[in-house]
Amino acid sequence: MNFIDTADSYGPYVSEEIIGEALAPYSDGVVIATKAGLTRQGPDQWSPDCRPERLRACAEGSLRRLKRESIDLFQLHRIDPKVPVEESLGALTELQRAGKIRHIGISETSVAEYERAKKSATIVSVQNLYNVQDRSAEEMLRACERDGVAFLPWFPLGGRGKPKHASLDRIAAAHGATRTQIALAWLLARSPVVLPIPGTSSIEHFDENLAAATLQLSVAELGELD
Repeated sequence: MNFIDTADSYGPYVSEEIIGEALAPYSDGVVIATKAGLTRQGPDQWSPDCRPERLRACAEGSLRRLKRESIDLFQLHRIDPKVPVEESLGALTELQRAGKIRHIGISETSVAEYERAKKSATIVSVQNLYNVQDRSAEEMLRACERDGVAFLPWFPLGGRGKPKHASLDRIAAAHGATRTQIALAWLLARSPVVLPIPGTSSIEHFDENLAAATLQLSVAELGELD
């Protein structure tokens, strides 16, 4: 496991600072992804701000906090309805040409928005809400598969609390696993372009998530969860 996803709005800023303190200087092969364009005013209070000048300032701040010379994947956290996406992505492509970011992704987007974004930048990833309980981004996942673009499901464990379903309980018991491990194993088996990004709050939680990668669900179990 070598991919770490964060955002300047997580904290805000705290997550990037912790990652920089913990990992710099970075080992070869570690891939850091962050996001910009979403402001956080308080608990559950978010609003987009994707003006080009702000995105450029966000990138400089993320580079400083993460202690990086270049960010591997810089994602537009949301498409701002007040700013044409071409302007927002134009700022990111400028940063890319300057060597400050390597790749560009977008987050929480529709297929139509994704198709429009592709005309302004090379999009290598899409990050949408998606998990065993919420398939609302299924069409977006299929578009990513078609284009060979990474699909990063956020809330891969179903959001706050544990995913709840009789099938998850039964299959988890059969494997001696937890429901969340089965939910992650289902995502990993769902598509070769899926890259889950489960949050972690403790070493024990980390180990539990990581162990899900070793689970092999049967065709019947996958069909039942589907």
